[in-house]
Amino acid sequence: MSERDAFGRILAALHEAALEPAQWSRAAALIEASLGVHGSTLACGEGDSQEDFQFYFMRTCLHGKRRPDLERLWLETGFPADQSVSRYRHLPFDRAIHITEIYSEEEMKSSLGYHLLRTRAHAGNAISVRLKGPGASRVLWQINDPMDREGWSSGRLEWVGWLRPHIRQTVNVGQTLASAGALGAKLIQLLDVTGVGVIQLDVRGRIVAANDRARTLLNAGDRLYDTNGFLFARAQAEDDALQAVLARALPPFGDAGQGGSLTIRRSVLKPPLLLHVNPLPEREAWFRGWPVAALVLLAEPTRGVGIDPDLAAAVLGLTPTESRVAVMLAEGFRVSEIAAAMDRKESTVRYHIKHIYAKHGLGRQSELVRLVLSLAGGVRKPNPGN
Repeated sequence: MSERDAFGRILAALHEAALEPAQWSRAAALIEASLGVHGSTLACGEGDSQEDFQFYFMRTCLHGKRRPDLERLWLETGFPADQSVSRYRHLPFDRAIHITEIYSEEEMKSSLGYHLLRTRAHAGNAISVRLKGPGASRVLWQINDPMDREGWSSGRLEWVGWLRPHIRQTVNVGQTLASAGALGAKLIQLLDVTGVGVIQLDVRGRIVAANDRARTLLNAGDRLYDTNGFLFARAQAEDDALQAVLARALPPFGDAGQGGSLTIRRSVLKPPLLLHVNPLPEREAWFRGWPVAALVLLAEPTRGVGIDPDLAAAVLGLTPTESRVAVMLAEGFRVSEIAAAMDRKESTVRYHIKHIYAKHGLGRQSELVRLVLSLAGGVRKPNPGN
């Protein structure tokens, strides 16, 4: 099998795994075969320290099979005892990190965590890639030991580089669906989902169906709209990016589609819209004559803490702009997303954050987030349903 064909099969499996996590082991097995490694682990979570870290999921596969026993062993034994875990928080994003950059020579002799990786998971010579996840979450993709003596050759590392953005995209789509309670839903069931906008496209990119939330956004037409059944963004730069993402997801001539994401900026009073495109495997797309070739997901990156920026400004002594920045940070927005929503430069947003730090004697973003979240019990936006 050619590299192109192998890569296409992996992409199709990743797109399926994004919708149904039970399919991850198939994608992992294909990756394992192409890289010539013993296995891999994909994990996603959030937290500022080892004590308050929360795993959203962990999927360990070895020799083509999911290994929940190794997942439990690590979570119950290795993770609590392994002091090196906190070092992952300081690793650069999007770079292959060899395990010797995580553990010192002495720790390789004495660390229980490393002992488990080496003896139980064939990961004593592993590399890891740290990726940005949805909101404030982080993703770790660990690729286990090579099966031959060539080690981490340039060819293997090139494969890791090819796959890296698609691994991240798989997590982004999966977590977006999970937050809406729709992970694992069938195509027809997705149209009843209310927590995320869903648009289904055919092979030409024409809208086949959309759920109520997506239809409301399209009917408003302020940032996204449809003409003759095709999806467009109102701003020219955003539409150029959108059409490029759709073209990669729905390529001609039977090439493998590639997923992608972009941020759609909205009015100052509304958070940005995250748009994810996920091609569908052919066998899923045409099941029972349902001609869907790709899904478009529309999500607002918020944790829903519901804190009113005006009241937060009064309680914390912040300017309206500072308060909005602080609340959006607490809701899980990145600096880049806040800048896009406010039509400001990222440097301007960081300036406001530093000014808030100075006002309250803070030194870290996590401290600011905790301060804002402490208001959630008594400073909430009115709920019409109450």
